Parts: sequence; structure tokens; C-alpha cells
Amino acid sequence: MMRLHNHPFSGNCYKIRLFLALLDIPCEIVPVDVAAGGHKTPAFLRLNPRGQIPVLEDEGTVLFDSQAILAYIAARYAPDWAGRDAAEIGQISQWLSFAAKELSNGLQAARLYHMLGTPIDIAAANAVARASVDILDLWLADRSWLVADRPTIADIACYPYVALAHEAQIETAGLSALRAWLMRIEALPGFVDMAGEPA
Repeated sequence: MMRLHNHPFSGNCYKIRLFLALLDIPCEIVPVDVAAGGHKTPAFLRLNPRGQIPVLEDEGTVLFDSQAILAYIAARYAPDWAGRDAAEIGQISQWLSFAAKELSNGLQAARLYHMLGTPIDIAAANAVARASVDILDLWLADRSWLVADRPTIADIACYPYVALAHEAQIETAGLSALRAWLMRIEALPGFVDMAGEPA
């Protein structure tokens, strides 16, 4: 069985839990006490020398970085989610990069600032966050999913921090295409929220 080293309030951990739930793949959850430095212990650093969560263990394979973990799970267990051809794979990769850069530097950073008081340039984070949700809303204006005509790991990678935008104090109520996309994801069979509850 897979093992996911996890923190319940991490959006990057949540995207892995969500994808596994959508695929109905069981996984052992290994709690990591980040506040106590559990992600910086020698044992954890042997799994991920960057000292970050999530980390996935699967039959001898150890992976860190949530985007890489999504790509691995899709490639091994649900290839349709990873892209059916080179064009889709490339387009999905664009959005994985968007999740790792723009959403991380914007919505994720602002959320940590407001929830934990993380010292950052909040004005810069807010600007990136605002631009990011506007980009997504524009892109989704004439399509249901980020790539192709079905959900892919691109959608799963981008969903958590957008869904948690209110915790970053970023307003999305006026972004109708973005809100409709969130609802489509939340209507997928097997969907669970951050607490692990069905929609």
C-alpha cells in the first residue's frame, strides 16, 4: 500500500489525497508534525532532502514534490489523467508549472501569511494571486477543464489553493468560469474536501 507523508492543512498534500480518492486507491497516511520540525528530522530528510511535504512511498519508489507525485500516480495507475498524446502531456505540464510557480507564490503564500503569519511580501503575493485567478478564469471561459475535454492532473494540481482562496483573502466570487470549474471538480465521483469529507 502507498504511504503518504502528510499534513492535513497542506494544499500540496491535499491534492495527492484528492487524486487518490478520485481513483479509489487506498493509501496509508503518515502524519508529519511540521510545527515540531518533523519534516527536518534525519529520517525524513532521507526521504526528501528538501525537507518538505508531501512525500509518497510506493513499492520502493520514493517521490517528493506534489506535481511529480501526481504525474507518477497518473502514469502508473490512471494514464488517461496524464495525457493521451504529446500535446496533452505538454499542456498538462504547463499547468503543473503554473501550480508550482504562480499558485505557490501567490495563493499559497498569501494563505500562509494570513493563517500562520509567515513573513512574506504580502502585497507581491496578493498581486500574483489576483493575476493567477484572473488567468484561470479567462482560460476557463470557453472550456470545462484546463486541458482537453475531461479532468486531468492539471486540474487536480491547480484546484486546492484556488478552492482555498478565501483563506488567502483573495475574492473569486465574480469569476464565474473559475467558480464553475471548481464546482465541476467537486462533482467528480470520489471527491473529498480537505478534511476528507465528500462534497
